[in-house]
Amino acid sequence: MSLETIIGKSRAINELRSLIRQAATSDASVLILGESGTGKELVARALHSGSSRASRQFVPINCGAIPGELLESELFGHKKGAFTGAISDRRGRFELAHEGTLFLDEIGDMPLEMQVKLLRVLQERSVDPVGSTKSIPVDVRIVAATHRDLDQYIERGEFREDLFYRLNVIPIVLPSLRERSEDIPELISHYLKLHSQGGDIPMFDGALMEALCAYHWPGNIRELVNLVHRLCCFFPNRKVSLSQIPANLLPSQMAAFGAGSRFDTSEHGPVQTELDLTLYTPEAENPVEDIIMRAQGASAPANDEFPEQGLHLKDHLADIERNLIIKALEESDGNVSQSARLLNLQRTTLIEKINKYKLA
Repeated sequence: MSLETIIGKSRAINELRSLIRQAATSDASVLILGESGTGKELVARALHSGSSRASRQFVPINCGAIPGELLESELFGHKKGAFTGAISDRRGRFELAHEGTLFLDEIGDMPLEMQVKLLRVLQERSVDPVGSTKSIPVDVRIVAATHRDLDQYIERGEFREDLFYRLNVIPIVLPSLRERSEDIPELISHYLKLHSQGGDIPMFDGALMEALCAYHWPGNIRELVNLVHRLCCFFPNRKVSLSQIPANLLPSQMAAFGAGSRFDTSEHGPVQTELDLTLYTPEAENPVEDIIMRAQGASAPANDEFPEQGLHLKDHLADIERNLIIKALEESDGNVSQSARLLNLQRTTLIEKINKYKLA
């Protein structure tokens, strides 16, 4: 799976492709961080495809989907008779990925007792199958991923700090879809072609496209793909407007606003949600309300009036974000972890933004 599978031309995606190219040439462990649905396995597969191990196996395992008591056997294998139901020898994922890439998805959900055993394997480069007294050498490139905030997990004692440093040699932070909204039209076009049967591709009108681009996509690309697939099923080879789509076919947060939105094209049609601005309202009961209000005050147009020459919305929002980060850092005396909690961001995401705005 090549870099061509990573759709988009935004700055964030171009930077991501560049980072993948560089990381793929190394055997160093990679830790992929990002919200659910942002494409972490896609990135992991692209890393494998661009590496010297591409001809070998890419072996994924979801560490959060397998009960803790079975995870050891899944990762390291077992010998016949090692436990009830072990009717034959079985190779684990580490052995299957020998000379290839092992993708440890949802590593943040791995039980602590398994984290200790994983750390030993990474240090010794060998596995001990359950029920065996013989270690088996393994040559594996590790790519791990999580949507969890591992810094907070470490502080709470739920994730081992030494394992974090073993995995986090090359960190890759994936942008959420709302952070790369300029890629949404291209993503929609790609998935319309992918999910349309027999070339019966729906055609979205301008108002619908505008609504889809403005929606904040809490489920990220996974949510967008599901919606596009759904609309392909119900509107094959038809021009589709927002007013034609029943509310139950839209994301609940998109349809919940009812008529009256600027995207509504009929008296009773489903509508597009605005971005969630609860964080920025004076009435919000938020621990960083004071920080936000002061940051807004520095950036908002005076008297709520637009300047005659207008303003550039993206630059204006960037100014607000920059000022929020500055205020949060001031409130926490420069403590990045505490600032990240104030802003409800992952620490790694905040570090990226600090570097972006040259605040370091």
